Amino acid sequence: MLRKLPWIAAAVVLIATLLSGCGAGKSADSVVKDLGKLSDKMDSYQASGVMTLHSGQQPQAYKVEVWYQKPQFYRVALTSESRAVTQIVLRNDDGVFVLTPSLNKSYRFQSDWPDNQGQVYLLQTLLHSITVDNSRQFASEKDSYVFNVMAGNYQNGSFARQKIWLDKNDYSPQQVEVTDTNSNVLVDVKFDSFEFGKKFDKSAFDMQQNLATAPKGGASTTGADGQASPQASGAVDGAADPTSADPDAGVSGGTDDGAELAAIEPDPLMLPEGVTQVEAPFDVQLGDGVQGVMLRYSGTYDFSIIESKSRDRAVSAQAETRAIDLGFTVGFLTEDDTQSLSWTYDGMDYRLTTVDLPPEDMARVAQALVDQSGK
Repeated sequence: MLRKLPWIAAAVVLIATLLSGCGAGKSADSVVKDLGKLSDKMDSYQASGVMTLHSGQQPQAYKVEVWYQKPQFYRVALTSESRAVTQIVLRNDDGVFVLTPSLNKSYRFQSDWPDNQGQVYLLQTLLHSITVDNSRQFASEKDSYVFNVMAGNYQNGSFARQKIWLDKNDYSPQQVEVTDTNSNVLVDVKFDSFEFGKKFDKSAFDMQQNLATAPKGGASTTGADGQASPQASGAVDGAADPTSADPDAGVSGGTDDGAELAAIEPDPLMLPEGVTQVEAPFDVQLGDGVQGVMLRYSGTYDFSIIESKSRDRAVSAQAETRAIDLGFTVGFLTEDDTQSLSWTYDGMDYRLTTVDLPPEDMARVAQALVDQSGK
C-alpha cells in the first residue's frame, strides 16, 4: 500500500503512526478534558515532595506531605529541612487548624481554605489553573505533559505564571514552578511521590490525634494507612480544648522564663521600599507576665512587630480572622481599622500590626523574619 504513495506521503503516514502509538500525539484539548474528569472523580490522594521559596535572600526548602479525602478533608505537613520544624494545616468538619506539635499548640478558625486561595502543592489548585486558562501553553515531553498557565487564585500578587509538569500515565503532578512577570522563579515544588485513591485511617484528619501523635521534630512517622505511629506520641496531659474561646486570640505570647528575649529582625533589604526601622527593639509586657519585644518601622508604610516565646495552648481565632498563606505556614489576619497578622514558627509567636501595609507585603515581612530566624 505504501509503495503506491509518494515517498513523502508515506513518511508522513509512518511518523503519524509512530507518534500515535507512543501517545505523543495527544492534544492539549484532549488532556484538559481528561483533567476535568479527573477533578470530578478524585476521591483521595497522598503526595510528598519538596517546596522551595525563593522570596528571601536565601532559598528556604520545606518538605511537604499532603493528604486529601473527599469532600473537604485536608492535612498538609510543612517541615523546614534546615531546622526540622513541623507545622500542620488541617481541615475537617470542625474547621481549619494550624498545629504546632512541638509546642502542643493549635489555632482554630472558620474558613473555606483552601477553596478561597490556591496552594501550589495541592492538585486541585493545579487542575483548576489549567482548565480555566483558555490561553494556556502546552507541550509534550518524554514522560510529561507540560502546561504554562496564568498563576490564578493565589493571594500573592507577584505570582504571574506557573509551569506544571504532569505524568503522562495518570496526570499526577511531577513539578511546579511559579514565576513573576520577569520570569524569576518565586516558588517551586518537586513531587517525589503521588498516590491516587489513598485509604486513610478514620483518625487521620482528627485534630487531637494529629496534635498528640505527630512527630515533635521533622520527619513524618505516619504509617501507610495515614495513622500516626505509636512511638511518635508526645501528647501533653490535659491539653486545652481547641474549641474554647480565647480572649487573647489576636496576641500570642510566650512563657516568661526570666531569660532575655533577643529580637529577630528582618533583613533591611527585604523590607518594603521606603520603609526603615524607627528605633532599636525594646521590651514590652503582653499580659499574664509574658515578656515580648517590639520592633517599629515607618516610611512608605507604618507597622510594628511583636515577638514572644510561644506557649503551649489552644486558640480559637475571632470570626473576622482569615487565613493568609505565608509559604512556610498559614498566618491569621484580623482585619479592622488596624490589621493584625499572627503566626507561630520555631518556638516563637509573631504579630505584625499595621493600618496601611497590604497583606501581600505583610506576608513578605513574615518570610523575611523566617529567613533571619535560621541564622
